[in-house]
Amino acid sequence: MTAATHDGTAHFRDRHSDLPGNYRLHQGLWLSSIGLGTYLGQADRSTDENYTASIVRAIELGCNAIDTASNYRFQRSERSVGAALKKVFTEHTAARDEIVVATKGGYIPFDNEYPRDAERYIRETYITPGLVRANEIVEGHCLSPNFLRAQIEQSQRNLALDCIDIYYLHNPESQLEFIKRNEFRDRLRLAFTALEEAVDLGSIKFYGTATWNGFRNPVGATEYLALVDILTLAREVAGIKHHCRCIQLPYNLAMLEAIVSRNQRRAGEMMSILEAAELSGVTIMSSASLLQARLLNQLPEGMQRGLAGLTTDAQRCLQFVRSTPGVAVALAGMSQVKHVEENLATTRIAPLTLEQIRSLLTR
Repeated sequence: MTAATHDGTAHFRDRHSDLPGNYRLHQGLWLSSIGLGTYLGQADRSTDENYTASIVRAIELGCNAIDTASNYRFQRSERSVGAALKKVFTEHTAARDEIVVATKGGYIPFDNEYPRDAERYIRETYITPGLVRANEIVEGHCLSPNFLRAQIEQSQRNLALDCIDIYYLHNPESQLEFIKRNEFRDRLRLAFTALEEAVDLGSIKFYGTATWNGFRNPVGATEYLALVDILTLAREVAGIKHHCRCIQLPYNLAMLEAIVSRNQRRAGEMMSILEAAELSGVTIMSSASLLQARLLNQLPEGMQRGLAGLTTDAQRCLQFVRSTPGVAVALAGMSQVKHVEENLATTRIAPLTLEQIRSLLTR
């Protein structure tokens, strides 16, 4: 299995020793505090090339956490990541064992562009070949083991990797709008079984859930997820040595639930998802650190003063997220080299202290 390793990521860290506090040890891997996301953008060649160039530049500047998904830009984002990694590895900018690559499966992806007849495409590509049964699809989303196995293989091809470091189930909580929770639990258990099998085969290293609402919602909400339930299912499938070790959720200066909402129970105590994950040995990568650029040029003057030494709102937002205790990686979409250079300049300044974070939360 060729994947990110402790020694490889430590070597990457050591080559960028001029970045104070930029690397954190999680799951035996050294991760850069800012990671590159690939969600936004048109499904065209120009965007493909821009993402590829951005990823190459990000790795040059010390970013070793790359996040994508099979349905982003109709698989084109995964392929852009694959093209960038091929260039990086060929030119020896970095080695495979230094880079942590995450992708996601769950939404049924189209190929390269939106098809003229989406229903026909899904039927001919997924249902007729037996990868999915029609009753396993919920609003374009599927967690069936056969589908996930095929998706992992597809992502391996798109990324040109034989092992994916982190494989997330993509917004699984969305199914709870349409099926009962006990059925959802059964589907999740079967999905985890397939993912543990993929670990055994060397196709993935870790897995988890990449969510939007699940870990932010209050207890009792339809799409609410309890981390303890997720980990209990993983233990039922594979025991205490299970590989469900990572979760993703949005966290930014406008979406603070991860730190302020005490919606997770652990050992009889209610706490935030950041606290619960840290105590459970689960790594959190925060998505939407810039809220898809909607936070830029929106920060109040007092908050700008509290984030001294930074010159743009993008840098201030990233500094806040990456400095928050419990956040391993602050993900931000970067499809332009100039944005990569702007955002990663943040890593040249030491992260905020806990006292500074608390001060910002009261502003």
